[in-house]
Amino acid sequence: MSTHDTITRFSPNADYDFEIRSAIGHAVGGAADIGEVLAATAGIKKNDHEGWFTAWNGLAERTAGIADAAAAAGHRVSASDAYLRASAYYSVAVNAISALPDATELAPTFKKQRAAWDSFVALAPVRAERVDIPFELSSLPGYFFRPAKEQATGATLVAVNGSDGSLAGLWASCVSQALDRGYNVLVFDGPGQQSQLFERNVPFRPDWENVLTPVYDFVARQQGVDPSRVGLYGISQGSYWVARALAFEHRYAAAITDPGLVDVSTSWTGQLPKSLVKLLDEGQNEKFDKEMGLGMKFSPETARTWQFRARPYGVTGYAETLDAVRAYTVADVAAKITTPLLITDPEGEQFWPGQADRLASLTPSVSTVVRFTEAEGADGHCQPLARTLTAQRMFDWLDDRLSS
Repeated sequence: MSTHDTITRFSPNADYDFEIRSAIGHAVGGAADIGEVLAATAGIKKNDHEGWFTAWNGLAERTAGIADAAAAAGHRVSASDAYLRASAYYSVAVNAISALPDATELAPTFKKQRAAWDSFVALAPVRAERVDIPFELSSLPGYFFRPAKEQATGATLVAVNGSDGSLAGLWASCVSQALDRGYNVLVFDGPGQQSQLFERNVPFRPDWENVLTPVYDFVARQQGVDPSRVGLYGISQGSYWVARALAFEHRYAAAITDPGLVDVSTSWTGQLPKSLVKLLDEGQNEKFDKEMGLGMKFSPETARTWQFRARPYGVTGYAETLDAVRAYTVADVAAKITTPLLITDPEGEQFWPGQADRLASLTPSVSTVVRFTEAEGADGHCQPLARTLTAQRMFDWLDDRLSS
C-alpha cells in the first residue's frame, strides 16, 4: 500500500481506505457526494466487516429513497443524480457482501444496484440505449451513450471495467468525461463482471481477444460511429483484458490501460510466503491447499479477501484458483501489440507495482507512460482522488490520436 503521507487516511483498514478514496473520487462524475460518504463510513472499526456492509447498504438505501421521492414528484434531474449515487453505493455494499461468510443478500443487493443504474440511465440528460452485444451463443448486456448532437465528433470509446467495478463507477471514472468531449461510449458487462457473474454465473476468462473482437464488430456498425476512430479504455484489471485483446485485435485506433498491467497473478502470489509459492510451482496442490487452509484459519482477514477475489474465477481450491489466475498474463503476447497505447503509472501502486514500466518495455514502439504522483494527490491504484487530472491527461492523448 502507498503510505499516502500527503492525505490523511480515511480508515485504519487499508482496503476500506481505498474503497472510500475510490468512492469520493467518483464525485467528479456525480456518482458520490463526499460528505455523505465520509459521514456514513466514519467510526467503522478496522475489521468490522458487517458494519462496513451495513454502512454502505444503509447509505445506498437512503439515497435510493431520495431518488424515488424526487422521481415521484417529477424532479427528473434530482432523481437521476440520486439514482447514480445509489447505484455506486450499492456496488460497494455488493463487494462487502462478497467477503462475508453469509452471501444470501448478494443477489438482492446487486439487483438493487442495477435497478438504480437503469433508473439513472432512463432519467439522465444523455442519449442512451440499452444494447445486447452478440457474443458466442449468448450476448453481453451493455449501454451505448451518445454525446449531445452539437458535440458529437464521431469518435467512440469502448470502456472496459475492472474485476469488481460497477457501471456507476465506470461512468464517473471515464464515461461522463468522454461524453463531455464529444465521444460515443460503449460500456458492457464482460465474462465474470457484474450481471454476467451475479445473474448468469459466467466466470472470468483470460482470452479477451474473443470478447473485444465481437465488441468492436458491434460498435463499428452503430450509427454515428467512425470505425477508424474507435478507442479502447481499461481500468484496473480491465487493463489486462485490454492489453490481451490488443495482441490479437488490431482494429482499435488507440488504447489506454489504467494502470499498466502484465500479470494479474502477482497481486496474489506477492502476498504468499516463498515456501508456498514453491509448492505451487512444483504442482504440490494438495499440500499447498492444506497449508493455505491452515493459514486462513489464523487470518480471517485474508480469508475474507480470498473469498471476495476468488469468486469470479469460477473454480474451487486454493491451488486451482491460483493456477487459473496465473493464466491472466500478457508477458508472452504483448510484443504483438501494434495499437498506440497510453499506460498510466501512479506512484504507490499497491496491487501491481512496477507493471506499467514492464508493459511499456514489452511494447516500446507503441507505448507512452504517463506518471501520477503523491504530490499531485494522484497516487495509489487508478489515482482515485485525481480522476479529473487523469481524464485530462488520457483524453488529451486520445483526442490527438482519434481526431478526424
